[in-house]
Formats: sequence, structure tokens, C-alpha cells
Amino acid sequence: MSQELQTAVVGATGYAGQELTRILFQHPRLKPPVLLAREGEETGEIASPVDGAPVPVHPFSWSTMHKKGVDLLFLATPHEVSRAWVPVAMRHGLRVVDLSGAWRLHAPENAAVYGFDDVGSAESDRLMSKAVYGLPELWGKHLPDAQLVANPGCYATSVILALAPLLKAGVVDRNRGIVSDSKSGVSGAGKEPTAKTHFVSVADNLSAYSIFNHRHVGEIVEQLELGAAELIFTPHLLPIPRGILSTIYLHLNREMTPFEVESLFQTFYSGKRWVRVFQTPKLPQVQFSLQTNYCDLGFCLAEDGRRLVLISCIDNLLKGAAGHAVQNMNLMYGWDEAEGLQ
Repeated sequence: MSQELQTAVVGATGYAGQELTRILFQHPRLKPPVLLAREGEETGEIASPVDGAPVPVHPFSWSTMHKKGVDLLFLATPHEVSRAWVPVAMRHGLRVVDLSGAWRLHAPENAAVYGFDDVGSAESDRLMSKAVYGLPELWGKHLPDAQLVANPGCYATSVILALAPLLKAGVVDRNRGIVSDSKSGVSGAGKEPTAKTHFVSVADNLSAYSIFNHRHVGEIVEQLELGAAELIFTPHLLPIPRGILSTIYLHLNREMTPFEVESLFQTFYSGKRWVRVFQTPKLPQVQFSLQTNYCDLGFCLAEDGRRLVLISCIDNLLKGAAGHAVQNMNLMYGWDEAEGLQ
């Protein structure tokens, strides 16, 4: 298979960036990715994730990308960096997959969580109108024409994929609200160490954080067309390196059987390569989706046929970040969405 596409990665030394670089080096349709470092980050060489050979990390510049013939730029960068660089990248004619939250949110009240100064400006509105929320299971048909793909957040991915079939079918009693109790491994907090992610704080512990104001809430309510008051989302930090398990509680607006609920999920995700629907009563576990690009979904329906608990598991660094980004790239270029991810 010929190698044609030239990618570049900014942020290859972060947790998600490392996973992304590993996948890109082994992808059958790609040239080796160009690795770039922002100002203040180390340049020089890193070990290839394939064979350990030295791989250069270049100082970031638009001229370097032009000389290297870069077609697609992956930004595994802080939100404010992606917000500043994406407009320039698009003026240079590059396609972009952005792993930050910079271009995910349309509603000003949701985007306000990032504190961007340009929200509502003509240029930001123009770029937001072009940005595709990179959840292939919902928006895959828009990816082939996309110049800018906003890769979803990890928590948001786990919750949206669990709820979408039920909300689209109109069977959720939205007046009674939805509760998502989501737990993530420590890598979800990023590579930069903090007091909260220190081993002494995390080991043998479980803690809640960012209650009512987590950045991914805006993504969930926008993508599912929920009102802010219809969802309570509480994230927790698990003492494990990676993985997310979301337990979601809701009421149905009519009595259903387990067979009906399972059929609804199976139909909605028919042909969706990276979603696995577990046959009730089997439930997903974090260990089943680790090191994969799968979102594993399962449920338990109460005897009254109205109270429903959903379980959604992903690897936060793969389906929640790097694997998802490569899945989006595959669809952008008309390839099988599983290429490089199996």
C-alpha cells in the first residue's frame, strides 16, 4: 500500500500525543509523521514508538510544515494554543484535527468555560461554522469534506454515545433528568503533574471534582440537544492510569423490555465499527476497552421497565483522544475507519 499522506503532530510528548504518534507511525497509509514542538518545549529527538530509533522533533514553524509537505495537522495542544493556531493553519490550506476543546462548542454560554476573548467575533463564528464535531458515530458523513475537525472530549464521548440512541428515539423522560456519574484514570488530567494527581493523593483514593462546571458538560448538552438543567454530570478521579467508566441514570417515558432497549442500541449502532453493545445482563468493564478504540455499552433495566442504568466504557487516551482522532482522519480521507487502529 503506498504511503501518501504527510501528517504532523504538535504535542507529541503528552499522553494523548504519545498515543497518537504511536498510531501514526504504524498507519499503513501514512508517511512518518513530522513531530513539532511549541516554544518552550524540548526539541531534538525522541525514540520511535515502532523500533526505538531516534526521531527528530523540530521547532514549530509554518515554513517547516510547508517544506515537509504536511497535509494534515494534529494539534495535541492546550486549548488556547489551538484557538490561536487553527485560523493560521487553515489560511495555509492545511486540514486540522484538534484534540483540544478550542473548537467544540458553538453556544457562547458553553464556550465561556474556556475564557476565549474572540468568542462571537466574525472570524471565530466563521471557523465554528466550518468545524465538524468529530464523533463519527453521529457526524461521520460530514468528515470527508471537513477542513477542521474538533475531536470530542473523553468524558463527552462516553456519555454522548450512551445516551444518543435513547434520546433520538424519544424514549427518555427528560422531565425527570439524567445523571452521569463518570470516573477516569489519572492520565485524563494530562501529563503536567499537580498536587491532585500526585501518587500520594491518588493512590487508594477516589475523589469527585469540577462538579457542575466540568468543561465537557457543554459538549454533552449541545450534541444531545439537552437543556443544561436536564443533566447532572459528576466526574471522579480513579487511582488507575487510564480508562473511563460512566454510569448514567435515567427514566424512560414508557415501559420497555430489555429486548426493546437492546434492539434500539443494536439498530442505532449497526455498522458502527467502534461501538460494542453488550448483550444484557453482561455489563462493560474498564479492562475490556483498555488499549482499544472501542466504546463499550451496556445497561440494566429495572423490573418496572422504566428505570434504566447505562454503563459506558472507553480508553480515555484512545477512543477518548488519539484513537478517535485517527478514526476521524480515516473518514476524512475516505479510508476504512479501522485502518491503523486494529
